[in-house]
Amino acid sequence: MVSDDRSTGLAMVETPQLTAARRILVVDDSRMQRRILAAQLARAGYQVQEAGTAEEALAICAETEPDLILSDWVMPGMSGLEFCRAFREMPRTGYGYFVLLSSKTEKDEVALGLQSGADDYLLKPVNGDELRARLAAGERILRMERELKEKNRLVSSTLAELQGLYDTLDRDLKEAWKLQQSLVRERFRSFGSADVSLLLRPTGHVGGDLVGFFPINARRIGLYGIDVSGHGITSALMTARLSGYLSGASPDQNIALIPAEAGGHDARPPAELAAYLNALVIEEMRTESYFTLIYADVDLISGRVEMVQAGHPHPAVQRAGGRVEYLGRGGFPIGLIENAEYESFATVLRPGDRLFLMSDGVTEAADARGALLGETGLGAIMAGSAQMPGPAFLEALMWDLITFSGGDLTDDVSAVLLEFHGAPSSC
Repeated sequence: MVSDDRSTGLAMVETPQLTAARRILVVDDSRMQRRILAAQLARAGYQVQEAGTAEEALAICAETEPDLILSDWVMPGMSGLEFCRAFREMPRTGYGYFVLLSSKTEKDEVALGLQSGADDYLLKPVNGDELRARLAAGERILRMERELKEKNRLVSSTLAELQGLYDTLDRDLKEAWKLQQSLVRERFRSFGSADVSLLLRPTGHVGGDLVGFFPINARRIGLYGIDVSGHGITSALMTARLSGYLSGASPDQNIALIPAEAGGHDARPPAELAAYLNALVIEEMRTESYFTLIYADVDLISGRVEMVQAGHPHPAVQRAGGRVEYLGRGGFPIGLIENAEYESFATVLRPGDRLFLMSDGVTEAADARGALLGETGLGAIMAGSAQMPGPAFLEALMWDLITFSGGDLTDDVSAVLLEFHGAPSSC
């Protein structure tokens, strides 16, 4: 045991390294040995406590949780080794650094002490420089443990804050989903000579697809499908704005409609509407987003359909006999190229024919190997569900897409289905 300050060198411990005075417990059955070490440790900046037995030391540990412990190995009653094992089993808020002091020099004894939970081992009589170095090592470990706990606390606190933000965002997105779904107020309407069914399924809370229809006049209706570039909130906001431009509830605000000479409304030709929208997006919206469009002007009496395709998938016509035709030649997306030109094309529906307008979430659905459904696969699906009425057909389509993709649909899915029955004979 060290007997004077100069031999221990403990007075040279730099107390500024201690952000707060460490509590150290000296355990030795020799009162003299304890007092010598306690005085030296106190002058080195430690808060020192003493215990003459391991049992007394355990009581102190339960009450004050010392940071470091210097314990003699050989003591009456519970030995230092047994004390170390008991100390390690005690619940603590932080780590305790344990140093065994002993005159035992056998390697097996040293190994036994470390296996019992001791962090370090010093031979008696203790060399002052060595003790100072061992305490400094203990300080480093305790400091790292304290820093790690603080970082973990900060991480936990940050995660809790992020979880709170996520919960708030999740609630907002769920409400946004309800609002976006409300843009498509009617999913089905019968116009007598034709029925219209709509499908809108975003992959996330909100999406960039939009579908709808609106009356043009007593015998014509407009159908449209829109797919805004990207996903998420920005795309959803764009669809909300576009829904106002093609609103069936507010004809005076619908840019597809124009006043008719005899009163009421007429409609812009589809190609003109696409060009008008393109200029509107580029000149007024000033956004980096663009969108694809399919728009159809349907005559409910004659069955004539005039359409424009602006980057959207080719519209499909399923004839009464089951054959599927794809129409259109592509076209530039809306809002991408200034002064882009668009062209209209037309077809005539006969009783029993169907017109199907879909987003690329349908034709570009991929299976586990990455193969796309494509127009061929869609044609097969349409053939298999040809006898189903509109809403049932669209539900079956979603089920087929989910099955084909293994449940991994990565894009929004939207569609418009018009079933043409033909004008009543009285017409």
